[in-house]
Amino acid sequence: MLAKLNTTFTRVTDHPDFGKLLLRLTFGILILFHGVAKMENGVGWIAKMLQAAGLPGFIAYGAYIGEVIAPVLIILGIFTRPAALVMAFNILVAVLLVVAGKFFTVTEVGAWGLEGEALYFFGGLVIMFLGSGRYSVMKNEALR
Repeated sequence: MLAKLNTTFTRVTDHPDFGKLLLRLTFGILILFHGVAKMENGVGWIAKMLQAAGLPGFIAYGAYIGEVIAPVLIILGIFTRPAALVMAFNILVAVLLVVAGKFFTVTEVGAWGLEGEALYFFGGLVIMFLGSGRYSVMKNEALR
């Protein structure tokens, strides 16, 4: 009986392309919020951190690529794999610049100090490995 119930449930819920769309929309929209904040408030504070680390400040403008352009591409399903890699790299740079000190911390509720950042980073990698799936604005597979 359980096997039949599981088989029925699997048949009803077996929609990997919809799952890929939901994953893309979730991560793309959530990262895009960060990008909108950068567009409203600028990236000057990031440039200062980069310069303090001995790096050129203009690299801060890469946040627009990783938090605005890449998420939009991911949402639309265009160049999804490279865009997801850019998004994951962007999160990695943000962690190294801003919150690396939380690596060995645990919050009051038992969460890892970098839990949210890890979720975005690995989410980007998952999207990169899965690709856009069927639901994309591009029909040409080479552009998805």
